[in-house]
Amino acid sequence: MDGLKPAVWMGSSKDDLREFPADVRRVMGFAINDAQNGDEHPAAKALKGFGGRSVLEVVDDFDGDTYRAVYTVRFAKAVYVLHCFQKKSKKGRETSKHDIAVIRTRLKAAETHHREIYEKGSAS
Repeated sequence: MDGLKPAVWMGSSKDDLREFPADVRRVMGFAINDAQNGDEHPAAKALKGFGGRSVLEVVDDFDGDTYRAVYTVRFAKAVYVLHCFQKKSKKGRETSKHDIAVIRTRLKAAETHHREIYEKGSAS
């Protein structure tokens, strides 16, 4: 498949991203667009605990707050935006258990969606 892969927004991720400051939305948008084009944004890093570089996060700071967007490039035909959130904890860099649970749940839903929408009936 050549060209731009569609971005599929899981759960409230798109609405959550819309709540971010404009400068942060711009960084996250460029990163997701890069992924749609098969590239990796310089600010993208592998999210620990998800095995390799198929689940990525972009972290951006603005006005003393930290924002994150998590997406997966695991699937051939779409980029799935799993979770966009403002980091609440002031100590440590670790992603909260709640946010990891949201990401895992949405990743499973993305697997199902990709299989049903993009793989059904395709002989590949």
